[in-house]
Amino acid sequence: MLDFELLRAFVAVADCGGFHRAAERLNLTQSTVSQQIKRLELETERPLFRRTTRSVALTDDGEMLLGDARRLLQLEEAARLRLAAPRISGTVRLGVVEEVAGGSLPSALGRFAAAHPGVKLEVQIGVSADLIEQLNAGRLDVVFAKRPLGTSKGRLVWREPLVWAAADTFDLIPGAALPLALYRERSVSREAALAALRGGELIWEIVYTSPSLTGVRAAALAGLAIAPLPASAVTAGLRILGAELGLPRLPDLEFAIYEKARPDNAAAALAAALLALAQGPSRPTI
Repeated sequence: MLDFELLRAFVAVADCGGFHRAAERLNLTQSTVSQQIKRLELETERPLFRRTTRSVALTDDGEMLLGDARRLLQLEEAARLRLAAPRISGTVRLGVVEEVAGGSLPSALGRFAAAHPGVKLEVQIGVSADLIEQLNAGRLDVVFAKRPLGTSKGRLVWREPLVWAAADTFDLIPGAALPLALYRERSVSREAALAALRGGELIWEIVYTSPSLTGVRAAALAGLAIAPLPASAVTAGLRILGAELGLPRLPDLEFAIYEKARPDNAAAALAAALLALAQGPSRPTI
C-alpha cells in the first residue's frame, strides 16, 4: 500500500523542481520532505529522483509513477470532499489570474462543485495585485494568483519560467528599439520585464498594452512586439527568444493560493481542493 502523504510529497517535489519549494507548498520542513521521498523509494524499491547539488529530476521510474500518483491523490481528495459535502454550504468569492483560469482550474472547480453542491462559487478574473488587494479588503475569500516579486506569502502551488516570446516571423530591425507588448495594468510579468530591461543596455519601447494575457499574446502573435509570457502560455506561432537578441534573463513566476484571515468552512475547503488538485499549468501543443 502506498502512503498518500508520501505520494503528496513526491508530486510536490516533481512539480516544484526541488525539496525547498515542495516543503513551502506542503507547509513542512525540507528535511521532512526529504525523508518522505526516501521512505517512498524504499517502499517502491525504485530510485524516483536524480539528485545533484543544483537540481532534482525524475528518473524513468519516477516519470512512470507521477501520473498514477496524481490520479490516486485526485481520487483520495475527491472522496474526502464528498464525505464532507453535507456539512459545507455558503458562497465563496474566488479571484484567479487568467493564466490559471485557462489551465487546470476548470476541472478542479468542477470536481469541487460536484463534491459540494451546497457551495455557490463566484469567480472573478483579474491581475494578481488587484486580486490580492480585494482579498485584503474583504471583497474576495480565496485568490489564486502570481506572487508579487520578492514576496513569499500565500501557499505555493507551482512555479514556471517567465520567457520572452515573439512570433515565428518576428525580426528586429537593426538599430530600432525593441518593441514590447505588456499588461496595461501593473502585473508581476510587466514589473519583472521592466526591471530586467532597466538593468541592461537594450533600447526598448512599449508599443502595445492590454488588460489581459490574451491581448498581450495576440500582439506577439501578430508580430507587433515581443512579450514576457509564462512558458505555458507560449502557443503555436510563437517562439522563445533569448541571448541572440541580448535579452536579459527573467525570473520564474510563482503561482500561489491566498486565503482571507479567518476563512469559513466553504472557503477553506475550496483552498484545500485547489491546492490538492492543481497540477501546474496546462501546456499547449506547439
